[in-house]
Amino acid sequence: MSAVEDKLAALGLALPAVVPPLAAYQPAVQSGVYVYTSGQLPMVDGKLPVTGKVGAEVTAEEAKELARTCALNALAAVKSVAGDLDRVARVVKVVGFVASAADFTGQPGVINGASELLGEVLGDKGVHARSAVGVAVLPLDAPVEVEVQVELLP
Repeated sequence: MSAVEDKLAALGLALPAVVPPLAAYQPAVQSGVYVYTSGQLPMVDGKLPVTGKVGAEVTAEEAKELARTCALNALAAVKSVAGDLDRVARVVKVVGFVASAADFTGQPGVINGASELLGEVLGDKGVHARSAVGVAVLPLDAPVEVEVQVELLP
């Protein structure tokens, strides 16, 4: 196992299998020293544990945990093309989408779930630029979706 996967294990987490695409795309692609993931839903064992809008059917705390799951799924997608998570030089950018009730404005707090996981697992390499965006609906009525861009060591 890689040092990153050892850190995940120390946190009581395991890298999941890559979530299969829902349409015509790849879970992650590499271009030069960068890996870009597609939007990762909080799938666990092939299904969404919760659906609905944050601020309505889903609480902000539940959504924050789901964002952690999205980040874990993104790490699995990165590994699928990089071969080893120890090759990650740094997380460059995280973009998070939150399916939000009309009056919900806590998108940054929700996406902190992904950002915090990346920091816990990768340390300083997990510090990144980020966007947290509220949207009307996400695929499969998912409450949250996260995409990640990482730079690899040569």
